[in-house]
Amino acid sequence: MAIEIEHKFLLANDTWRQQVQRSVVFRQGYLSSQATSSIRVRISDETAWLNIKSATIGTQRHEYEYEIPLQDANEILDMLCKKPIIEKTRHYVHNDGNVWEIDEFYGENEGLIIAEIELSDINESFSRPEWVGDEVTNDIRYYNNNLAVYPYSNW
Repeated sequence: MAIEIEHKFLLANDTWRQQVQRSVVFRQGYLSSQATSSIRVRISDETAWLNIKSATIGTQRHEYEYEIPLQDANEILDMLCKKPIIEKTRHYVHNDGNVWEIDEFYGENEGLIIAEIELSDINESFSRPEWVGDEVTNDIRYYNNNLAVYPYSNW
């Protein structure tokens, strides 16, 4: 069983941009979002995945991910997924031995930027760079499956 342990934060400033080591564009959509789980399709570059996550709010969730054919993923996004599709650029920033993933959203979620850090243990400590702001891990509005239903532009 795969477990995802992550914390989500808003950004305090833009100084993280100077530390970006690489960026990847994502398109993702949700086939299902229920009280117990979400099922999404995600495309990055020329690779696509089907992802199933438990709908637990907080730092620890079950997660399963499987690579699928790119053509199938594009068809699923276009024809079967809830709208709006999540569009974002993920920027990778290394800081104090950790990799931060900073998602910069577009489309109906334009203007939203969230930093995430994934950990290997629920009790693992980490340092917070000066550009990290308020933690929003427990705020359902900032989860991608919620942004697909209640986009940031409508808040």
